[in-house]
Amino acid sequence: MNANEIIILLILLFMGVPDLCRLLGRPSLAFPLFVVFGLIVSPVANPEVRQMLVQAGQVGFLLLLFEVGLEIELPRFREFLPTLRRASFWALLQYPVILAFGRLAGLQWLGCFVACAAFTGCSVGMGYLGWKHYPGLTEEPRRRILLLMLALEIMAIVLLAGETALYEKGLSWFVILKLAGIGVTIYLISRFATRLESLFALILRHTTHWRMHLIVLLVLIVCALGERLGLAGPKTAFFLGLFMSRITHDGQPLEHFIAPISHKFLIPIFFFALGLQVEWSYLFSLTGLIALAAAALLVGWRLVIHRRLLPTGGDDRSFLLLCPNLTIVALASHTLLTAGNAPRAASWMILVGLFMTIPAILLLPKARPEKLTDSAPA
Repeated sequence: MNANEIIILLILLFMGVPDLCRLLGRPSLAFPLFVVFGLIVSPVANPEVRQMLVQAGQVGFLLLLFEVGLEIELPRFREFLPTLRRASFWALLQYPVILAFGRLAGLQWLGCFVACAAFTGCSVGMGYLGWKHYPGLTEEPRRRILLLMLALEIMAIVLLAGETALYEKGLSWFVILKLAGIGVTIYLISRFATRLESLFALILRHTTHWRMHLIVLLVLIVCALGERLGLAGPKTAFFLGLFMSRITHDGQPLEHFIAPISHKFLIPIFFFALGLQVEWSYLFSLTGLIALAAAALLVGWRLVIHRRLLPTGGDDRSFLLLCPNLTIVALASHTLLTAGNAPRAASWMILVGLFMTIPAILLLPKARPEKLTDSAPA
């Protein structure tokens, strides 16, 4: 497929996929479906077009992580600490399974630990609507599950920030300095978040025609500065959103003003391009089989953990809210595809994330159509 044919297909997908998912009562399924369509098109996509979409999608990924960070309203650390402990136990119980499958898939030990951080993470945005409309949850279990979702997402991104630095360069003084730079960057973002929030609010109040462009430009500038200090752009975008309280203007959140370029254009391109990077030969090979087995066993093991070892709250299906992880997997696989130059390992990770995320969303209770207009995180 040449560039024009791919663009025609993308426009049709932009128009059809979100509406289809809303009709199905599964709006969170939209981004995974873009990955599936990218995977389907992969064998016939022109390599130059594929590279173009991958590059364009990187901006969408920055905006996605920025919006995810915006949606997380952290409680006080003392209140959040028990949830962090619980999330750590939940994740560590799954590490042996992930390490075993990672080695079976051909990953080195450090790559296996990158996979552990990715697979035990939670894409809050993909599970948010399911959580919001989950039937039968009383207030306390509902809040406990949401905090656990947030803790798993934050832990995964923090772990990936350090692990991917080691994966790229190995353990050396340079990496130690880079890890220090990551810490400094996170600290600076937290210190200057209030001023940045004021700047975002100023843009919202006093601009109209260029409002969306200026917001995106400011996010990209901060991400570029973060990369100079050693923290990758997507992670910088996440922490930028995380350390800023929710900004509203005329009753609308900040992400509403960039949605025309993020949710309706750049973020879908990123997920479509993610699917393009998975070779079909991996899907129909031992790599794909190991990915399917890993996803099935992990979801089954989580059910056992939920029932017998560490209940998450709610009924037998509520643990599925913790299973969508495609955003975190995309963050990890991005490192393997670029700095790591490990397409098979990255493809395996993407497939495991896809095989976990799609069934989890489909098995969650269906959201009622009249409620699907509610806002949700990225």
